Amino acid sequence: MKQLVIFDLDGTLINSIADLGAAANFALTQCGFPTHPITSYPKFVGSGVSKLLERVLPESSRTPEQIEVMRGYFKEYYGEHMTDATEPYPGIPELLEQLTERGIAVAVASNKYQKAVEELVNHYFPNIPWAAVEGQKEGIPVKPDPSIVFEILGKRPTPKAEVLYVGDSGIDMDTARRACVESAGVTWGFRSITELRDHYADHIVDSPTALLRLAL
Repeated sequence: MKQLVIFDLDGTLINSIADLGAAANFALTQCGFPTHPITSYPKFVGSGVSKLLERVLPESSRTPEQIEVMRGYFKEYYGEHMTDATEPYPGIPELLEQLTERGIAVAVASNKYQKAVEELVNHYFPNIPWAAVEGQKEGIPVKPDPSIVFEILGKRPTPKAEVLYVGDSGIDMDTARRACVESAGVTWGFRSITELRDHYADHIVDSPTALLRLAL
């Protein structure tokens, strides 16, 4: 049985793509750029807000200065609307409850900025006793750098053989591999099964129930 399960947030615990896309489109509109259909956003997200905004901008406008202006508009909108259309994936609240009832610690490791991660986790999973909730912080590299996993292990010391890292993208699978922990790729998120396989997921799961069996 695993002693700690670390979850990615967006695309793993919550389906947040509509609100992320709306916030990015708001920033684009405010800066006079064309927007993208929400259906395009799964391929843009996953590496933090700054990288998301770089990807949605026209190539000729991807300067650090423009991204910083866009980031301000994005956070302004997202702070007000991050729960408009976002919801947990079916079975996720029950999975978290079942893990914690069995004494398995749970944590979040996200590339989204820390304040938003904390607000979303507190909003959607207020009764879960999280071992750690880690988002993007100044001076700490984003995933797939494994630093965020090491931060969690610093707060909840656990042998790596007893850790399972769960995510929906190749970035998550790379993060787990670089941290030397077991990985599980979920098929209900933003990225394809092919991407999970190409990034050497140790396991690929189709449901929270299957994930629970893997952790036990």
